[in-house]
Amino acid sequence: MERTWRRGDFWFEVWNKLGPVVALAVVVAIFAVKVPESFLTLTNLETMARQTTIVGIAALGMTVVILAGGIDLSAGSIVAFSSVVVATLLRMGRPAWEAAAAGVGAGMVCGLVNGFLITRLKVVPFIVTLGTMLVVRGAAKGIAAEQKVDPNVVSWIPELTASLGVDRRWMLVPPGVWVMIVLAVLVAAILRFTRFGRHVVAVGSNENTARLCGVRVERVKVAVYAIGAAAAGLAGVMQFSRLTVGDPTVAVGLELDVIAAVVIGGGSLSGGEGSVLGTLVGALIMTVIEAGCSHLDLRNWIQEIVTGGIIVLAVALDRLRQRRNA
Repeated sequence: MERTWRRGDFWFEVWNKLGPVVALAVVVAIFAVKVPESFLTLTNLETMARQTTIVGIAALGMTVVILAGGIDLSAGSIVAFSSVVVATLLRMGRPAWEAAAAGVGAGMVCGLVNGFLITRLKVVPFIVTLGTMLVVRGAAKGIAAEQKVDPNVVSWIPELTASLGVDRRWMLVPPGVWVMIVLAVLVAAILRFTRFGRHVVAVGSNENTARLCGVRVERVKVAVYAIGAAAAGLAGVMQFSRLTVGDPTVAVGLELDVIAAVVIGGGSLSGGEGSVLGTLVGALIMTVIEAGCSHLDLRNWIQEIVTGGIIVLAVALDRLRQRRNA
């Protein structure tokens, strides 16, 4: 039986689409009123844009994974692993572009392993990626000999997330932000205009139905985990760009921020729902709140409570959407 349309459904759908944007505007307005002398300055806006790159890029990959009905808890470990790979190759004297490509490739390999274990062993993604989260983190520590890897030459990579100098003001935002924007356009185009994108949504909406319709579900799952981990690898390159060292202990818990950004942006943990624009807005909300708390000189434990509350609220809203759509 078809669900009876109600007038409230229209407004619920409007809020479902525009809610993240409204929430971002409200959060910005609150901090703009609280700290008007510093929050909306060009310097702070650029800083928030730079700070969004790591979570934003990783969240774009996570969007594809969650759309397909999966989850990847190893994203934070992959970011750390990628940063160590980049630093190690630079220390060996390899070109910067090769080191950056290897960082992304290392992430993709981790994703392929996740996808293979999930599809071949028929183990739920939560358990598999929980295990690989520890494996990848351990591998990063092993390569780095449990210490930071400080390369001799870092070339142009630190410029990706560095504040713009006078000679680069024409770029408006640092190159890393442009990389995030280009990646967002690419992911949105793939999801909207390609057969693979339609298959991703179909698998996340109803895996059994997708299989009956001829979708190669296992291939799609392996592909989405490879894409998600490659994005985390690219985020690892940005992490190295910010720190200029490979640190196997960074990005602990980053996967929670990444998943929260997707859910805040309208993604459903049950799969089949989500958007690239919503994900970027969700990542911005996380960054704005962190920056605003810093401007208000709130202690770190307060920021953690606020972030945790946002994650709980995002999941609650996701459950509400599921009940409304049932």
